[in-house]
Amino acid sequence: MKAAIGVMLWALAPMTMAGEQPVSFGKDAEGFEAIFSGKDLTGWEGDATLWRVEDSAIVGETSAEKKITENKFLVWAGGKLKDFQLRAKFRLRNGNSGIYIRCLRREPGKGDALVGMQADFAEDPKWVGTNMEYLRRGILAARGEKVTIDEKGVRKVVASLGDPAELLKAYKPKEWNDYTVLCQGGRVVLTINGVVMSDLQDDDPKRLAEGVLGLQVHVGPPMKVEFKDIRLKRLE
Repeated sequence: MKAAIGVMLWALAPMTMAGEQPVSFGKDAEGFEAIFSGKDLTGWEGDATLWRVEDSAIVGETSAEKKITENKFLVWAGGKLKDFQLRAKFRLRNGNSGIYIRCLRREPGKGDALVGMQADFAEDPKWVGTNMEYLRRGILAARGEKVTIDEKGVRKVVASLGDPAELLKAYKPKEWNDYTVLCQGGRVVLTINGVVMSDLQDDDPKRLAEGVLGLQVHVGPPMKVEFKDIRLKRLE
């Protein structure tokens, strides 16, 4: 993956200012708050040539005409998150994408370039359900792994969640899938369509305890990804 070269941002909605409440679209009976209206990109920031709303879904798309030289992101403008549970539906037409959690902006407040943890999925089956920290520590927990990272940063697979090939059967390529992300303390659990894909207990002092939330389009061949029904429950 390539390092950042430069960033240009088209603001689709104003960043939430200190002391203001993030844009809210209502809570459900379980306490999950909708953070995407299904109508427009209010409350999100990104390059308007790459991101749009279509059929009540956020669409991220690149093409030969809209070629990118580094990964690009649509960033939720609701501020940093610490402990939370996120639910979203996604559909990958082709390429590589992910939901970015507890991330830092490489240029704080300036642009859409993120560094941090990714709830991954891609055409390449290796990445579906993998927990990978982009531009930092790399793969933290692959699909099928229960992992601990201790206070010295030592990574250890402590249990199997199942055969990775069998777990992959829960994923529906080119169809809508449900992604659930749990971040609570050092624990991060990634679940697709009700099946736990990876489980991480991260006690590394280098871990990011909080950060922003984003969606990704990936550098490389033309790709298209869609997200909808994005809901958040804070656990702090």
